[in-house]
Amino acid sequence: MDLQHEEMALRLREMCEGSVPAFDLFYETYSPFVMQVAYRLVQDRMEAEDVCHEVFLEVLRRGKDYDASRGSIKSWLAVMTRSRSLDRMRRSKKVQVGIEQEWPESAIGSVEEKVIASFEQEAVRRAACKLPESQKKAIIGAYFGYQSQREMAENWQVPIGTVKSWVRYGLSNMRKQLERHGWLNDMEGGKKDE
Repeated sequence: MDLQHEEMALRLREMCEGSVPAFDLFYETYSPFVMQVAYRLVQDRMEAEDVCHEVFLEVLRRGKDYDASRGSIKSWLAVMTRSRSLDRMRRSKKVQVGIEQEWPESAIGSVEEKVIASFEQEAVRRAACKLPESQKKAIIGAYFGYQSQREMAENWQVPIGTVKSWVRYGLSNMRKQLERHGWLNDMEGGKKDE
């Protein structure tokens, strides 16, 4: 378990014991993620806000049930958000009664993982788009174009040291952006690039 995850697990325990500052920090950290998951499912901002509210009330009630050995806090929140969203959609009759056939209980993990993976991919894409052009080109070439640094240097007619710098600075800049938005630790288990 990485440092941020350990800290948030501690905040979760503290807020279940009544700590308002712990709840504030937990909410500030995870509410954007819960809103994203809810909005993707219910496709309505006000409904998503209601789902978010319900999820955090449930967190207060069931926070003691969280088991770190079964998954990350984000995974736990994603499952709760999915469940509350489907309940809300059923109540508003936006989903047919046979929803369980489309979202079988045995697929919770895979659905949750797909939702989280799509958000992670979007976070990485946005981070890459914000890079200076040379860094973006090097990151795309190295990680999506499967080119070696030497191949890129030859293709672009620049020294290999320049390409290495672009990749290194590009990864560093992406890391900062992903950390700022809370993604890096969950995606990489808190490991830092060399």
